[in-house]
Formats: sequence, C-alpha cells, structure tokens
Amino acid sequence: MKFPSIKIALASSILLSACAPTPAPSDASSNPTLSSQMTLGDSFLSDFYQYDRELKAPGVLIKEEPLNQSQSNPGAAKNLRLLYSSTDGLAGNRLLPVSGVLFLPEGTAPAIGWPLMAWTHGTVGIADICAPSWNGRQEQDRNHLQFWLRNGYAVVASDYQGLGTSGTHPYLATRPEAYSNLDIIRAVQSAGFPVSKKVVLFGQSQGAGAAVATAAYASEYAPDVNIVGVVATGVPYFSPKALVALQESRPPDRVDPMLGYNMLALSLVQQINPEFKLADYVSEDVLPIAQSVQNTCHKDVKARVIAEKLTYNRVFKRPPTEPLVAAFSKMGYPTLKLPVPTFIGTGGQDRDTPPRMQAALVKGACRAGSNIVSKLYPDLDHRGVVPGSTNDTLPFVQSVFAGEEPKSNCGNLPF
Repeated sequence: MKFPSIKIALASSILLSACAPTPAPSDASSNPTLSSQMTLGDSFLSDFYQYDRELKAPGVLIKEEPLNQSQSNPGAAKNLRLLYSSTDGLAGNRLLPVSGVLFLPEGTAPAIGWPLMAWTHGTVGIADICAPSWNGRQEQDRNHLQFWLRNGYAVVASDYQGLGTSGTHPYLATRPEAYSNLDIIRAVQSAGFPVSKKVVLFGQSQGAGAAVATAAYASEYAPDVNIVGVVATGVPYFSPKALVALQESRPPDRVDPMLGYNMLALSLVQQINPEFKLADYVSEDVLPIAQSVQNTCHKDVKARVIAEKLTYNRVFKRPPTEPLVAAFSKMGYPTLKLPVPTFIGTGGQDRDTPPRMQAALVKGACRAGSNIVSKLYPDLDHRGVVPGSTNDTLPFVQSVFAGEEPKSNCGNLPF
C-alpha cells in the first residue's frame, strides 16, 4: 500500500512516547574484546546477558538471577532477571537469547499458580543500557505493575529482541516483539514457577502495539500459549486515516519533542535496508544526535531534541519517505481478527497516538469480527490513560481469567 509522501514523512514523527526510565545505578562496564562483534545499540552489560551456546528450541529458560533494588518492582516478593530462547522475529530463521524479568506477588500462590500478566513495555530506546531488566522502569510503570502485583497477579516482561542481548533491537517491528513475548511466557510457564497456564497481555504505547501483535501472531507461532485477553492503552496503528491525523497534529516547522522517535525508526530502516545511509537524509548538524540513539536512552535523546529546538524541517534535509515505507511494513498486525477479548483504552487528549488513529484500529478490528471493549477517557492524555483506566481494566482482566466473555461495544463505540 502506498501513501502520499508528506503523510509518511510526518507520520514517522509519532514513534512513540512511552517515556524511558531513569537510569538505575549499575556496575555496567565496557568489554573491549566484544567490540568487533557488536552492532547498532550493543554494549556489554554483564555476563548474564551473554550466551554463545547452541539453542535448540524457543521458549526455554536459560538462566535466572535476582534483580538489584533499583531494578526490582514495589509489591513483588520475588524479582528475577531471566534469559530465555526465542526466534529472531525480524529474519525468522534462527534462535537467539532474549532477556526479561519475572515479578511474583507477596503471599501464597493459588493451587493453579498466580494468574499471569505479560507486560509489554513502551519505548525506551535501542541501546542495550536501556533494557528495562537492566535500567529499571520509569515511576509510572513501576506503580502500574505494583497495582497488578498487589491485586494478586504475577507479571512477566520481556525486554524484546536485541535490548540487553546481542543484536539491534528492531524498534516497533511487531513480529519480533510478539515472538519475544510469547517465548518468555512459555519459558516461565515451563520452568516450575508458580504461575497460571492462562495469561493476559497488557501494554502501553509501543507496548500496546506489541500486546495486540502478540495476540495476533499467537495462533501461528505459539498455539500452545493460552492467551485469554489483551489490555492495550495508547495503541498505535499505521493506516491511511491515521497518517492524515498525524499530518494534522505534527507541523513540520514547529519544535517537536518527539523527533527522537524518528531517529529510532531510522535504526529499523538501517536493519532492513543495508544500503540506507543516515547522512543522506539527516542534516549535518543534527547527525550526531540521530546517531546517538545507538548508545543513549530515548529520554536523553528527547532532551537533546528539546534543547536544540529541533523541527522536522531542520532534522531532515531530505524526507526519508521511501525507506520508511519498508519500516512501516514491519510495524503492522498480521490480522485484526484478534482471537481473544481485547480492551482498548484511549485518552481523549492523546497527542502521541491520536484518538483518530486508535479509532481506526478499533473500527477495523470490530469489522474483522474481534471482541473489542473500547473506552474513551476524554480528559486523559497518552500517559494518563494507563493509571486512569484501571477501574475498567481490573474487572475486564478478572472476567477473562474467570472464563467469561466481556460484552463487546463494537455496536456503540465512543468515537
């Protein structure tokens, strides 16, 4: 599908605003012996993230260790860093190690295990140092996960392919996110942890897209994973209508704090198009900022964008329209006919994934026959919709774990 060039160029500026966490104190050190093997975003964190033995199957736990205090989550009795096997979701033809975490609630697990929630995180960057299992999480995410832990849910969370481990994180590419999520669920369910066989996916922003994609890819890649529901807030959807909404909301000559997302998107272009050269599109004075995504977390890149008062027109001497088309093709969903009930929460003041963008996804999923529960929160923005929706998401999650079918409101959408 082809879109008008200006719409595609402007659409890239959305990519996506789940803020990166404050760096956690750590003992990370450089390892010169690994430098020749490293790719975009790679750095040495610790021996835990390194694994060079043969992997024989996806979804197998490789090793675990306790998280330190700054990496742990309030409300968890046990905080574990995990390394597990998964499939390269970009190439699809090899196994690789992926990192993540498991948080177990306080108290005694039910006989069937703690009901399991799989948290799919938002944008942090592509540099290994930004991996949530290493860098910790921003306060809102910590509070949100604490809410679920205190309500008796275990939380498993992948870093996603290439974040923390070897290789470049394919930013916003949905199949790698889905494979990483499905395989960490398999790993914890098969390793003796006291967690349920049922699982609910929940995520925000980039992570909301990852949650939807995980459900959409499950039947093809991991039919053994028993997903019973999805909770997605601030979910992206790249469609013609969405691109129009983005064009209207992102003037190219105005200072744009979210231009860091463009730079992250171009890192995916570099992965799928070896002939792409950043310097052919990014202006010379901005090039060092664009290149800094390989070793800097998103919040710091965003701070530089603001400090330099960057606009889209200043960043790009030539719109990267054509190469971004290929990148957008990796950011979609294989189907909008989702196999499980899906809650989609939208902030009416969301400027990152505008309501019109989310409405296009909701309406498309409804037309495809999905069971969608769509809620609009008129006064909430992109971040505020996460804590602001819990009065609705908690009963939704309780119902799907109980085997109930939430009533879809596809016939009476709030948009």
